Amino acid sequence: MTDEARIDKWLWAARIFKTRTIAADACKNGRVMVNDVNVKPSRMVKVGDKVSVRKPPVTYSFRILKTIEQRVGAKLLPEIYENITTPDQYELLEMTRISGFVNRQRGTGRPTKKDRRAMDAFVGPSLEGYGEWDGFEFDDDDFDEE
Repeated sequence: MTDEARIDKWLWAARIFKTRTIAADACKNGRVMVNDVNVKPSRMVKVGDKVSVRKPPVTYSFRILKTIEQRVGAKLLPEIYENITTPDQYELLEMTRISGFVNRQRGTGRPTKKDRRAMDAFVGPSLEGYGEWDGFEFDDDDFDEE
Protein backbone atom coordinates (compact mmCIF):
# COMPACT_ATOMS: atom_id res chain seq x y z
CA MET A 1 0.00 0.00 0.00
CA THR A 2 1.30 3.41 -0.95
CA ASP A 3 0.47 6.68 0.74
CA GLU A 4 -0.91 8.16 -2.50
CA ALA A 5 -3.07 6.96 -5.39
CA ARG A 6 -4.43 8.37 -8.63
CA ILE A 7 -8.00 9.64 -8.18
CA ASP A 8 -9.37 7.71 -11.17
CA LYS A 9 -7.84 4.45 -9.91
CA TRP A 10 -9.06 5.10 -6.36
CA LEU A 11 -12.63 5.83 -7.53
CA TRP A 12 -12.65 2.56 -9.47
CA ALA A 13 -10.98 0.54 -6.71
CA ALA A 14 -13.39 1.91 -4.09
CA ARG A 15 -16.32 0.84 -6.30
CA ILE A 16 -17.68 4.36 -6.76
CA PHE A 17 -17.52 3.89 -10.54
CA LYS A 18 -17.92 0.63 -12.43
CA THR A 19 -14.90 1.14 -14.68
CA ARG A 20 -11.76 3.24 -14.55
CA THR A 21 -12.68 4.81 -17.90
CA ILE A 22 -15.98 6.08 -16.47
CA ALA A 23 -14.09 7.44 -13.45
CA ALA A 24 -11.58 9.24 -15.69
CA ASP A 25 -14.40 10.70 -17.82
CA ALA A 26 -16.13 11.97 -14.68
CA CYS A 27 -12.91 13.74 -13.66
CA LYS A 28 -12.46 15.26 -17.13
CA ASN A 29 -16.05 16.52 -17.15
CA GLY A 30 -15.72 18.27 -13.79
CA ARG A 31 -17.90 15.90 -11.76
CA VAL A 32 -15.15 14.94 -9.28
CA MET A 33 -13.67 17.31 -6.72
CA VAL A 34 -10.93 16.71 -4.17
CA ASN A 35 -10.96 19.13 -1.23
CA ASP A 36 -13.44 21.33 -3.16
CA VAL A 37 -11.20 21.64 -6.25
CA ASN A 38 -11.99 20.09 -9.66
CA VAL A 39 -9.35 17.53 -10.54
CA LYS A 40 -7.89 15.70 -13.51
CA PRO A 41 -7.80 11.87 -13.54
CA SER A 42 -4.06 11.87 -12.79
CA ARG A 43 -4.42 13.84 -9.54
CA MET A 44 -2.84 12.02 -6.58
CA VAL A 45 -4.95 11.69 -3.44
CA LYS A 46 -3.89 10.80 0.09
CA VAL A 47 -5.48 9.67 3.34
CA GLY A 48 -7.76 12.34 4.80
CA ASP A 49 -8.71 13.97 1.48
CA LYS A 50 -12.39 14.75 0.92
CA VAL A 51 -13.70 13.50 -2.44
CA SER A 52 -16.99 14.79 -3.86
CA VAL A 53 -18.59 12.98 -6.79
CA ARG A 54 -21.55 14.52 -8.62
CA LYS A 55 -23.90 11.88 -10.01
CA PRO A 56 -27.00 13.94 -10.80
CA PRO A 57 -29.14 14.71 -8.93
CA VAL A 58 -26.92 13.88 -5.93
CA THR A 59 -23.40 14.88 -4.88
CA TYR A 60 -21.79 12.11 -2.84
CA SER A 61 -18.95 12.94 -0.44
CA PHE A 62 -16.29 10.60 0.94
CA ARG A 63 -13.29 10.89 3.26
CA ILE A 64 -10.39 8.68 2.18
CA LEU A 65 -9.26 6.31 4.93
CA LYS A 66 -6.96 4.18 2.78
CA THR A 67 -5.37 4.81 -0.62
CA ILE A 68 -5.70 1.79 -2.89
CA GLU A 69 -5.26 1.15 -6.61
CA GLN A 70 -6.51 -2.45 -6.70
CA ARG A 71 -10.24 -3.14 -6.60
CA VAL A 72 -11.48 -4.67 -3.34
CA GLY A 73 -14.59 -6.57 -2.31
CA ALA A 74 -17.66 -4.67 -1.19
CA LYS A 75 -17.30 -5.91 2.40
CA LEU A 76 -13.95 -4.09 2.74
CA LEU A 77 -15.28 -0.67 1.69
CA PRO A 78 -15.76 0.66 5.26
CA GLU A 79 -11.95 0.39 5.65
CA ILE A 80 -11.36 2.33 2.41
CA TYR A 81 -13.58 5.39 2.82
CA GLU A 82 -16.05 7.07 5.15
CA ASN A 83 -19.29 8.20 3.54
CA ILE A 84 -19.85 11.82 4.63
CA THR A 85 -22.69 12.60 2.21
CA THR A 86 -25.13 15.00 3.83
CA PRO A 87 -28.68 13.76 4.58
CA ASP A 88 -30.23 16.46 2.37
CA GLN A 89 -28.58 14.83 -0.67
CA TYR A 90 -30.26 11.53 0.16
CA GLU A 91 -33.59 13.36 0.59
CA LEU A 92 -33.11 14.85 -2.87
CA LEU A 93 -32.47 11.37 -4.28
CA GLU A 94 -35.60 10.02 -2.58
CA MET A 95 -37.71 12.91 -3.87
CA THR A 96 -36.65 12.25 -7.46
CA ARG A 97 -37.37 8.55 -6.98
CA ILE A 98 -40.85 9.27 -5.58
CA SER A 99 -41.76 11.84 -8.25
CA GLY A 100 -41.59 9.15 -10.92
CA PHE A 101 -40.62 11.68 -13.57
CA VAL A 102 -37.85 10.36 -15.77
CA ASN A 103 -35.27 13.08 -16.23
CA ARG A 104 -33.29 12.14 -19.31
CA GLN A 105 -30.66 14.31 -20.90
CA ARG A 106 -31.62 15.68 -24.30
CA GLY A 107 -30.37 13.50 -27.12
CA THR A 108 -29.90 10.30 -25.11
CA GLY A 109 -32.15 8.37 -27.43
CA ARG A 110 -35.75 7.33 -27.55
CA PRO A 111 -37.68 6.73 -24.35
CA THR A 112 -38.21 3.13 -23.38
CA LYS A 113 -41.72 1.71 -23.31
CA LYS A 114 -41.74 2.16 -19.53
CA ASP A 115 -40.61 5.81 -19.90
CA ARG A 116 -43.31 6.48 -22.50
CA ARG A 117 -46.04 4.99 -20.32
CA ALA A 118 -44.84 7.05 -17.36
CA MET A 119 -44.90 10.22 -19.47
CA ASP A 120 -48.37 9.36 -20.84
CA ALA A 121 -49.68 8.82 -17.31
CA PHE A 122 -48.15 12.12 -16.23
CA VAL A 123 -49.58 14.11 -19.16
CA GLY A 124 -53.13 12.84 -18.96
CA PRO A 125 -55.65 10.70 -20.79
CA SER A 126 -54.51 8.68 -23.73
CA LEU A 127 -54.75 10.24 -27.17
CA GLU A 128 -54.46 6.88 -28.88
CA GLY A 129 -56.50 6.59 -32.06
CA TYR A 130 -56.37 10.29 -32.88
CA GLY A 131 -54.29 10.47 -36.02
CA GLU A 132 -53.54 13.70 -37.80
CA TRP A 133 -56.41 13.09 -40.32
CA ASP A 134 -59.09 12.08 -37.81
CA GLY A 135 -62.02 14.45 -37.75
CA PHE A 136 -61.34 15.60 -41.31
CA GLU A 137 -63.96 14.40 -43.76
CA PHE A 138 -63.61 14.22 -47.53
CA ASP A 139 -66.50 15.11 -49.79
CA ASP A 140 -67.13 13.20 -52.96
CA ASP A 141 -66.78 16.51 -54.79
CA ASP A 142 -63.12 16.64 -53.79
CA PHE A 143 -62.38 13.68 -56.03
CA ASP A 144 -64.16 14.59 -59.26
CA GLU A 145 -62.75 12.77 -62.20
CA GLU A 146 -62.13 14.81 -65.29
